[in-house]
Amino acid sequence: MIAGHAATYPRAALATPHYLASAAGAAVLARGGNAVDAIVGANLALGVVAPYFCGYGGDIFAVVWDGELHGYLGSGRSPAAATLEGVRDALAGTPLLVGPHSVTVPGVIAGWFELLERWGTMSFGELAADAIRFARDGFTITPMPALAAQGFSGVYRDFSEWQAVYAGVAVGDVLSQEPLARLIELLAADGPDAYYRGPVARDVVDTLARYGGLMTTDDLAAHAGRWEAPMRAAYRDVEIAELPPPTQGAIVLEIMRILDGFDLASMAPADREHLVIEAVKIGLRDRDDHISDPAAMPMAPEALLAPDWIAARRDAIDPARAQVPQPGHSQRGGTAYLCAADGDGLLVSLIQSNFLSFGSGMHVTEWGINLNNRGSSFSLDPASVNAYAPCKLPMHTLIPGMVLRDGRPEVVFGSMGGDAQAQIHAQLLTKIVDDRADLQAALDAPRWRVEPWDWRLRMEAPFDADVHRDLVARGHDIVDVAALDTGMGHAHAIRVGEHGFAIATDPRAEGAAVGL
Repeated sequence: MIAGHAATYPRAALATPHYLASAAGAAVLARGGNAVDAIVGANLALGVVAPYFCGYGGDIFAVVWDGELHGYLGSGRSPAAATLEGVRDALAGTPLLVGPHSVTVPGVIAGWFELLERWGTMSFGELAADAIRFARDGFTITPMPALAAQGFSGVYRDFSEWQAVYAGVAVGDVLSQEPLARLIELLAADGPDAYYRGPVARDVVDTLARYGGLMTTDDLAAHAGRWEAPMRAAYRDVEIAELPPPTQGAIVLEIMRILDGFDLASMAPADREHLVIEAVKIGLRDRDDHISDPAAMPMAPEALLAPDWIAARRDAIDPARAQVPQPGHSQRGGTAYLCAADGDGLLVSLIQSNFLSFGSGMHVTEWGINLNNRGSSFSLDPASVNAYAPCKLPMHTLIPGMVLRDGRPEVVFGSMGGDAQAQIHAQLLTKIVDDRADLQAALDAPRWRVEPWDWRLRMEAPFDADVHRDLVARGHDIVDVAALDTGMGHAHAIRVGEHGFAIATDPRAEGAAVGL
């Protein structure tokens, strides 16, 4: 394939951030499975071969098109017994990042089964064959998982169960995860009840209790995913679809509505980048002020898209000078984004995550589960809309997206990246919509990300030197990072065409774009 040019497949397409997961999805397509079958099969494998991004203790979100647009929000709640005061006392001044109090009820298992119940044509067991094989027989460690295990070993140093599995993992090793193979087989035999109401639930609770956690089997049994229509907003001559709260999808729409008032395509490059950066800052600040569990939000997310609201934020941008808002709340994360399409018109934009790399460090030895640390998204400030509370959904960074033209999907897209996700959406959308860029060229291009805790601008090499100098002159505090930095996200995208599917995968990951 020529660099900077998306591959095109006539019948079906799928992309993930790991080549083995993509191969598992391609095998499902080759056996006659549809896009949902393939993406679930790929995700099952990805949770085995990329446990530093996602897995069987995380959350899941999806946007699906089957002639209509559907949204699935598969995040879990905080424990019923966990109060802000109790968590703060238990932490004794340490950050809420990892450990038992960072764990919320995992939503991914229910999500896989709900997606298959609605659209699947193959059984969970059929789709899990490659995942079970990778878990039982092992897979060869490449640089990315080795760096993740080594880089986060200090973060998880106090958690012996995690250390026993992942500490010391090196390039060329073969990592086998027999307990995880047994979990997948149990799910294939008994379904999600084994996880939320059976032996797995008891072992999850026991693992957390050993470290002082408060989650109970009742918390797990009460879990339910939610089907909600995606939010939509116009941008140029298309419509952007994103998921509603507790995700930050509304913030992407706010950013794009702000930018819709500027003719980016005709601007000088530095003027354009400055405006997009400033719109992103506004969006991230509004995210921290307004987005959380919908039940805790004093204003409807649609208010962020109201014409007067957007006009006021657009007017607040100084075209000549970088603004420095109040510091925001950091949302560190490692996530996996996947997308798939088939010839029957089924399209899936899916994202699945542990949050921070391997998650909380809470490893359920009996079943090989890395429990998420999504609760670290909560604020310990009682005045925050996203303050920790019992049975609450934390604000979620995960945002699968689609672009629609004339009411039908044109592009399926998304990215991992924590705080960077909304920013990457904005950068990709301006390239795809304003510039009509090839999908692969859009993904290959250098990116930037704003850090909301200090508003520094990280810029990836080889960003245009003239643009870099101009942004510094406007007051942007720039930190240079190497080319293809993993912190700039792993995005993938599919463009729906008259003669098939153009598909692109991010060079910052070790993924593959495949198809038929």
